[in-house]
Amino acid sequence: MTDLLLLHTSPVHVPVFDALRDRDHPGAVLRHLVAPELLDRARTAGPESVIPALRGLLTEAGPGAVLVTCSTIGAAAESLAPALGVPVLRVDRPMAAAAVRAGRRIAVLAALESTLAPTRELLAEEAGERPVSIRTHLVAGAWERFEAGDTAGYLARVAEAVGSVTGADVIVLAQASMAGAADLVTSRVPVLSSPAPGLAAGLAMCSAP
Repeated sequence: MTDLLLLHTSPVHVPVFDALRDRDHPGAVLRHLVAPELLDRARTAGPESVIPALRGLLTEAGPGAVLVTCSTIGAAAESLAPALGVPVLRVDRPMAAAAVRAGRRIAVLAALESTLAPTRELLAEEAGERPVSIRTHLVAGAWERFEAGDTAGYLARVAEAVGSVTGADVIVLAQASMAGAADLVTSRVPVLSSPAPGLAAGLAMCSAP
């Protein structure tokens, strides 16, 4: 198995994905590239504004499959795959595929407004001809806690928002950083997060002929 490059926009993701690797994929080799400036730029100028910088970073990183763990810039990164000549996967695509299989009424929770539109577009893409209803919810006050390093407070705010969702067949946690909130809720409605299925799919790309 060749190594997998993970592109992050926050360093907090590095130990999360390393832990998933150790738990589910022992022996797999992960390379981490952290570029927080990409998210800053995407939030102010739109996701497409980061494409030139993305192309440069991924070209310098060398050949090999890429998993992008930032939902805001995921589509922009995937669009570069043909030019780069390597597979590029946004971490939330496998989660989105699972969500549209789970039910027609999909609730999306995000801590960043810039994540909502890309996630909605991804779910619609994965749904194809299937009729789905997508409702988005911005978790007020959560991102401020994340930026302040208050991970427990951040996840608690997300978990509280999950508990307030009604009328959904499945709940999608749009950002990889939200995954821990799923462990804090007891809900009859499935709560999906992206890191575990995304990493599995990324490593599968490495093994593909």
